[in-house]
Amino acid sequence: MKEYLGREVKVKIDRPLGSKHPEYGFYYPLNYGYIPNTIGGDGEEIDAYVLGVHEPISQYRGKVIGIIQRKDDDEDKLVVAAEKNYYGKEAIKALTEFQERFFEIEIIVFDK
Repeated sequence: MKEYLGREVKVKIDRPLGSKHPEYGFYYPLNYGYIPNTIGGDGEEIDAYVLGVHEPISQYRGKVIGIIQRKDDDEDKLVVAAEKNYYGKEAIKALTEFQERFFEIEIIVFDK
């Protein structure tokens, strides 16, 4: 996954801001989706959080600014934002806590 750090990617949003998880019912306070035509550790497309967009969207093109490595799960998550936005480890942790609190994680950020 580290090869994605700093790269521009397109995210297809399947859980827009304000939606609820179809199985667990929790609310998405940010846009969440996947990188088309990729394969993650769970055999599905690589998932991504989109930071800095405060309205529901269907797709997004931005820079991978971080990786959330789940130590107790098969899949890691990418963190994507606009080039001009910077989010450190603590900000990423706080913004993704709604879902990542259920896992033991390590956050890797892209240093310019």
